[in-house]
Amino acid sequence: MPDSTELLQPAAPEAADAPGLFAAVRQAVRGTRASYDYTSGSVGRAILLLSVPMVLEMLMESVFVVCDVFYVSHITRDAKEAVATVGFTESLMTLVYTLAIGLSIGTMATVARRTGERDREGAARTAAQTIALGLVVSVVVGIIGATFAPRLLALMGADAGVIEKGSSFTRVMLGCNASVVMLILINAILRGSGDAAVAMRVLWLANAINILLGPCLIFGLGPFPELGVTGAAIATSIGRGTGALYAFSRLLRAGGRVHLTRQHAHIEPAIMLRLVRLSGAGTFQVFIGMASWVGLTRINAGFGSEAVAGNTIGLRVIMFALLPSWGM
Repeated sequence: MPDSTELLQPAAPEAADAPGLFAAVRQAVRGTRASYDYTSGSVGRAILLLSVPMVLEMLMESVFVVCDVFYVSHITRDAKEAVATVGFTESLMTLVYTLAIGLSIGTMATVARRTGERDREGAARTAAQTIALGLVVSVVVGIIGATFAPRLLALMGADAGVIEKGSSFTRVMLGCNASVVMLILINAILRGSGDAAVAMRVLWLANAINILLGPCLIFGLGPFPELGVTGAAIATSIGRGTGALYAFSRLLRAGGRVHLTRQHAHIEPAIMLRLVRLSGAGTFQVFIGMASWVGLTRINAGFGSEAVAGNTIGLRVIMFALLPSWGM
């Protein structure tokens, strides 16, 4: 069986059989072998192989954010309250996104460094502690969010109609936040190790399920119950959860860039503390941007549900244009 050093040796044949821009893009979408070494060869080619999948996955994400609010806005009864609920809840979810994205910055940097050092064991240990940290954060947030959903909506300035009709949506989204936390963190592990194409397929899978299942649960198509705006939350959680499980299964495969085994199923406080310290500045930077979103939603709440609904739709359209560029 090849050892970790052999698996991460430069793979000249693979680089040679894919000359030209078109072939490089095709290879980026298809993915590189675990033996491919991004630290040797052309820097431009390495950037292309890693950035193309990220751009494509963000393109899929941009389609989802528009489709999601499109479905909710077509609920025949209480459409404005439904869209406003999505806006209020997304503002509350920014805390989750801030913690997950912030931790993913330190995770990606550490995994990339360990991979570059050809230290597969170090990369796997970092991945395991990242997942453990993410689970702790998501459980705490989930308990608080599911328990106090109506109060949190009221704190954001939601009126009585939104609180009455939208509390279940908020409860599901916050209670199932582990799905998006794991999706963000495990994809960061995959990207850091050089498996950007796998991370792309993970997000495609999650969003495809969400886009297809959303209208079924919202409008009660076929055998599915009509759940209204709550159906959108359930579809989102199922899609993200499925994507996270698929991503985790990739980490369990022997021969990959990061391979988790039972021996990694324990807590290592030193690694956790290192990840938290490394992610601190990035988390604060993300928080500054997210705080403006929360503040804007809170201000709009003073003008009623219509203003919040309009702001939500406008932000989704802006995200549709901006998300693909984030992949770079």
